[in-house]
Amino acid sequence: MSEEQLHKLENTLLNVDGTTPLHTRFRALFTLRNLANEKAVKIISKGFDDESALLKHELAYCLGQMRDESALSTLSNVLANESEDAMVRHEAAEALGAISSTTSLPILKKYCSDPERVVRETCEIALARIEWEHSPEGLQQKEHITSSGYTSIDPAPPSAGSPMTISPAVAANSTVGDLKSTLLDRTKPLFERYRAMFALRNIGSDEAVDALAAGFSDDSALFRHEIAFVFGQLLSPRSVPPLLEVLQNNAEESMVRHEAAEALGGIATPEVLPHLKEWMSKDGAPRVVKESCAVAIDMWEYENSGEFQYANGLGSSTITA
Repeated sequence: MSEEQLHKLENTLLNVDGTTPLHTRFRALFTLRNLANEKAVKIISKGFDDESALLKHELAYCLGQMRDESALSTLSNVLANESEDAMVRHEAAEALGAISSTTSLPILKKYCSDPERVVRETCEIALARIEWEHSPEGLQQKEHITSSGYTSIDPAPPSAGSPMTISPAVAANSTVGDLKSTLLDRTKPLFERYRAMFALRNIGSDEAVDALAAGFSDDSALFRHEIAFVFGQLLSPRSVPPLLEVLQNNAEESMVRHEAAEALGGIATPEVLPHLKEWMSKDGAPRVVKESCAVAIDMWEYENSGEFQYANGLGSSTITA
């Protein structure tokens, strides 16, 4: 990619002209993420001065998915900034776990006692993920996990012994019940429950979707938000009713509703669009919910279009010169 193209992507992501829609900036961000090099990391890292917590949260997510250790300093600074939105700090901690450098252990341990529950819990999971990745089990399972059909770097690997590469039809009946029990058991460590969550995602059956939906009753906003994220990966129309219930629940945490909105945009069935439009402009709705619905509508339109890929930030219609 030429320097000129990188410059255009940077201007679009950072909204240099002040008129770039948020969903266009998201497309530029995901284009940069796919470049997966240090120049892209530097450009993405410039965005943390933005006013939008949603955008900053997504910047941190993308840096984690790139797994470039040059992002560690930026992510550590975001986590350490106690005046930053908790949703952004949470995502920075999760990204440190995704990169899985042992140099991140001290800062994650420090913020395991943060006043914000969502930050504390994320640091706990990130620590466990790093320790797992460097364990004999982690080293042995890496190859299998990458062949699960999902390309994301997840905050926890699927449960040990769970199906990763075998047919969901073969595995579902024998494992969903046990995995659901683990998923909903609040006496177990969050990392273990997350492992059950991602194992259920990999199974992907109707029974697995129902088991995951039961997780929306948990008392942890972080846990509920991850259930919604997993539904956004599964793209099962069966998850639309519980996701809509989350989006429409004014008592629900904004970070959970945000993830539900984006999952609905990815599933992109006809009935979800009116709800996304409603909440994008709803009086009194939290900013992160409104912005998430705007991004979700762009996702919905992409899924129902003939576009080749979502991360098309170099397209002429999405670039700020």
